[in-house]
Amino acid sequence: MQIDDATRQATVPGKELDERISSMAVLGAEDCTAADGQTKAEGRRLCGMEAVVERHNLWQAYERVMRNKGAAGVDGLTVYEFKAWLQQHWPSVKAALLGGVYMPAAIRKVEIPKPNGGVRTLGIATVLDRLIQQALLQVLQPEFDPEFSGHSYGFRPGRNAWQAVQRAQGYIREGHRWVVDLDLEKFFDRVNHDILMSRVARRVKDERVLKLIRRYLEAGMMSEGIVNARTEGTPQGGPLSPLLSNILLTDLDRELERRGHRFCRYADDCNIYVKSQTAGQRAMVAITGYLEKKLRLQVNRDKSAVARPWQRKFLGYSVTWHKQARLKIADSSLKRLRDRVREIVVGNASRNLAVTIAALNPVLRGWASYFRLTEVKGVLEELDGWVRRKLRCLLWRQWKRPSTRHKRLQARGLDKTRAWKSASNGRGPWWNAGASHMNAAYPKSFFDVSGLVSLLDTQRRFQRV
Repeated sequence: MQIDDATRQATVPGKELDERISSMAVLGAEDCTAADGQTKAEGRRLCGMEAVVERHNLWQAYERVMRNKGAAGVDGLTVYEFKAWLQQHWPSVKAALLGGVYMPAAIRKVEIPKPNGGVRTLGIATVLDRLIQQALLQVLQPEFDPEFSGHSYGFRPGRNAWQAVQRAQGYIREGHRWVVDLDLEKFFDRVNHDILMSRVARRVKDERVLKLIRRYLEAGMMSEGIVNARTEGTPQGGPLSPLLSNILLTDLDRELERRGHRFCRYADDCNIYVKSQTAGQRAMVAITGYLEKKLRLQVNRDKSAVARPWQRKFLGYSVTWHKQARLKIADSSLKRLRDRVREIVVGNASRNLAVTIAALNPVLRGWASYFRLTEVKGVLEELDGWVRRKLRCLLWRQWKRPSTRHKRLQARGLDKTRAWKSASNGRGPWWNAGASHMNAAYPKSFFDVSGLVSLLDTQRRFQRV
């Protein structure tokens, strides 16, 4: 499919105002008017489906979908082609939504490997369905979020994983030094549609909205050209899925609160903090029974455990066993970073160093940002040194002949005798990457000048923000 000029303009700087005006015109001119004495948000909630297709709400959804980009769905339509398509088809789509007869397209099945083995199934909706789901989310989130538990941190405005990790650390410091680590087996694949919809219907009364959400839950999943019906689960990857997961698991939050537990939940990742192993075992049995009987969710008994917090991880972090329970990066998180660095370095084996560093930097910067809370800094310094050694190893492999290595080492300041002795030592690339001659030729200062991100320095900067 060719991208026309009107669509291409959406990505050109300086065209934002024209794009906004034309897109808002496409999405409709009417507003959902709040009744006298009501706020605009209250008016939207009373409007039901009218609130979903209201111009301002749709424009915000459109901006978000375009900003997120993302892959095409089963129809092959990309975000770059979407504007032109919308100009032609939106009136009929809007009429179908208001009439309660809109039928979502199938979702495209994508499987990605999980860090601990197995695969995670994602469902890639069409761009149109992502727009509609985002518009639904913007109307439903303000309705449900105020009723969510204060112990729930995932996919909520103003809340994040760092807050959950710090609250968990607080419980441990208060003396709750046993954790009930609950792992819900394939949560997003196992959600019961009837139970979920009954929770949604507690606050949503518009039948058109309820039917549309159920249709999204039941939308077939296409793999290799074959569409398979779905009777349970909410596919990961859609804008609406995180909110639906919070709606369902709010019942779990209320049950834990009723029992007086101290806990943190981030989406389907839930940790309960208790003072003894016996209390933890009782909680594990009780909450497992509640999840499986009341919510029909399966607890993975192999991955769930009652243990010391420093023996487990929560959102990529762990803690030290000391009384202060200092935050540290979990071993599995360190392994994932090392694996990612290896992928990038191997993938750039024939390219120059600058290209490899440019590929590494976003990964290192993002990782250091997420783990800004760590209070155990030595591991970051160690990782910095390991990354530099991987890059020295890359250089050594690229210099295939001793004569080339000799020339390169001399160019970096080693005397002729030492350069030749080092270049012809017969040792492997990894050994040489850590040897004194490569450290002298390519010290930390060289990589600093080359622009390589330092995990330790970046983490310190993020902590000061």
